[in-house]
Amino acid sequence: MSENFEGKKILIMGLGVNGGGVNAAKYFLKKKAKVLITDLKGKKELSASIKQLKSYSPEYMLGMHREEDFFSADLIIKNPAVPRDSVFLKKALEKGIPVKTDVQIFFDLCKAKIVGITGTKGKTTTSTLIYLFLKKKYKKVFLAGNMGLSPLDILDKTDFKSIVVLELSSFELEDLDKSPEIAVITNLFEDHLNRYKSFEEYITAKKNIFRYQSKDDFLVLNIKNKNLAKEIPSKTIFFGRENFKTLLMGDHNLENISAASKVAEIFGVEKKFQSQVLKRFKGSPHRQEFVAEKKGVRYYNDTTATNPGSAIESIKTFRKITKGSLMLISGGEDKGMDYKEFCKAVEEKVDLLALIPGSATEKIKKGTKNYIEGKSLKDAVKKVFSLAKKGDVVVLSPASASFNMFANEFDRGRQFISEVKKL
Repeated sequence: MSENFEGKKILIMGLGVNGGGVNAAKYFLKKKAKVLITDLKGKKELSASIKQLKSYSPEYMLGMHREEDFFSADLIIKNPAVPRDSVFLKKALEKGIPVKTDVQIFFDLCKAKIVGITGTKGKTTTSTLIYLFLKKKYKKVFLAGNMGLSPLDILDKTDFKSIVVLELSSFELEDLDKSPEIAVITNLFEDHLNRYKSFEEYITAKKNIFRYQSKDDFLVLNIKNKNLAKEIPSKTIFFGRENFKTLLMGDHNLENISAASKVAEIFGVEKKFQSQVLKRFKGSPHRQEFVAEKKGVRYYNDTTATNPGSAIESIKTFRKITKGSLMLISGGEDKGMDYKEFCKAVEEKVDLLALIPGSATEKIKKGTKNYIEGKSLKDAVKKVFSLAKKGDVVVLSPASASFNMFANEFDRGRQFISEVKKL
């Protein structure tokens, strides 16, 4: 693909309340393209995202999509959250109009070596560690992707000598027709079954991270997912749970560190330099993050535990470090998930479960007895605070999505932190 977008009509489909299309719009506007942003949401709902583009002045079509906008575009940039079966995209493709994501544009134009990381959980922690490990040896290392750092923001800063560490979600991988030279799959278990028809379809999206690799490329794969090995065209390196001196809690983080260490070894970063990073790395925000201690009760924010599997890992981790009672704040919107194992873990290891509203909450209530309910996150925090005693641990680990009450899971985490600090 040519890097010359000057004068081209670029349609951004999906600005998003979280600014998913903001960085793509900025990139193309800086390239002097004619940018039109279309979104089914209105100006009020998108105000935060629109504010970020105030000095760029793109055109907008909000509250609806118009066929003529799609048919007159030279290039359509699809927000990863937009469903692939959109009738507007289908008609545009039928007319020969290219449809890309910002990640696809990045892969098309990036000259740097790309390390791509995906998985159901552990992506951000693993990506961040890889970045920090590589920085010990290389100058031009960049971190971007699904953690909120658009790859288009760094594209013009990269060259053949650069290394880009790129976190990739299943949504971003769906349309990808190229794979990174170094790929990592942290783990695979059920998630996003409100978007995918089955777990197998979800896995199919994830496989794009290695599908187009060559025999000279590498895939760093969790030994638990070794069943994928027969499909992999590249060199496969397995990782498991190795012992490291680390500030991070939980066995799952030993896997994340192991995966990052394997990548560091590919690039020749010695173990002693990896150890230097691990001595200081306290984890990424919103992931088993210590918030505060109030009246002898410790509060932790694990808002990115957005599915039952990751919440179970959270329960296991905090049960081990809790001398008093373990109190869990969970609930929210369902993603088509099965909560049987989560409820079993709650019954066996959690002393008090506080639930916030949502469709997933209704499923959880059917599988467990020992719970209280909060009308909101604020209400749940206050109720737990009134019951907690010195030595107890309180963890926000929702096991579900956030979109019924919050802008995203990070907004949920920020609100939790705010409410705890008010106690």
